[in-house]
Amino acid sequence: MSPHEGLVHLEEYDWHDSNVALINSDIDHKVKYQSASTEPAWNNGVVGSKPGLFVWRIEDFKVVPWPEDQYGSFYEGDSYIVLKSDQVQKAASVQETDGGKDKLVHDIFFWLGSHTSQDEAGTAAYKTVELDEFLHGTAIQHRELQSSPSDTFSALFPRLKILRGGVRSGFTHVETNENSPHTDTLMRIFKHPNASAGRDSILVHEVEPTWRSLDEEDVFILDKGDKIFVWQGKTCAPMEKLKAAQVVNDMTLAKHVEVEVLSQADPRSKVVVDYLGGSDISPLETRFKAPRPISSATEREAKKLFRLSDCEGELSFSLAKEGNEIGINDLDGNDVFLLDAGRTVWVWEGSGASRAEKAMWLKVVQQYVAQQGDAAGVSFTKVSQGNEGRAFVTALQA
Repeated sequence: MSPHEGLVHLEEYDWHDSNVALINSDIDHKVKYQSASTEPAWNNGVVGSKPGLFVWRIEDFKVVPWPEDQYGSFYEGDSYIVLKSDQVQKAASVQETDGGKDKLVHDIFFWLGSHTSQDEAGTAAYKTVELDEFLHGTAIQHRELQSSPSDTFSALFPRLKILRGGVRSGFTHVETNENSPHTDTLMRIFKHPNASAGRDSILVHEVEPTWRSLDEEDVFILDKGDKIFVWQGKTCAPMEKLKAAQVVNDMTLAKHVEVEVLSQADPRSKVVVDYLGGSDISPLETRFKAPRPISSATEREAKKLFRLSDCEGELSFSLAKEGNEIGINDLDGNDVFLLDAGRTVWVWEGSGASRAEKAMWLKVVQQYVAQQGDAAGVSFTKVSQGNEGRAFVTALQA
């Protein structure tokens, strides 16, 4: 793909006679900060002043605090904003500007479920920018996709689960009581093929409760209400079994029910298949295979670095360097750069970048991602010079 294709047509960047020229001006920042300072979600006396983990769900264009006892549970029909604030002695950045003093560093994720609405996704993106403004523009911004979980996001939630339904979905989960009818649920536990090894690489997704959702390489948990079955595919991994045990333990803390663990090779495992509508299916003779609900995007063998610049009077987007020798010295603080590493596209905003460059980076990266072969599985992260964090430095050096 030509780096200029669809991205440098003059008419798309003819911003001089429009109000886009005000973006990132002092007036623009004041207006945005004023808006952010009136958002109840941010103004709780803790956000921006103390370290911690905060989660909000988008509901009817509003930012609604997510209950702490549900942290780590995300519905595929929703969009969320997650803020992780850490107190650090010295921020790991490409160029230190704080003299090594203690300070808060922030990561903001707007998490988009695979079935979220455009309105919810747009609100999450807009409010993420607003939250960054509330934090004085120092946060690292991440677009996190359900289909492509990053190691950084997964590490925030030791008990990360993706559930069916959502706030505006017909499958919306509701609080149940003793008189409520039980709905069978099926959870799939599997290893992300592109994630680093370890606990955070094991994912938990609720899937349609049918035998067609089974896969012999993974572990499944069928919750019948009065009993829980654990179905272990014949080639599942030990880490998946351990993760399933953790999930079942969490489930039985709230209700005391019988749990039965069955291997696919065990003839009795047919009881699970029967419950899932496969009464005419033989577990011993059938090859269970179901696509995993994640992207197949992988890290690139050769990275690509693009420059977004208006140094010649017109905004242009061009390939600056390609290969695995891209380093800190290839960045220029007067421009905006896009680093394509494969699973993640990084946007680096130089402290001296122009208003036009700062105004257009989001549009450019969205167009670039849309042109990739696996656009649905490409996340992007935006960092600013002096507040890059370790992950960006690692992406440059890896």
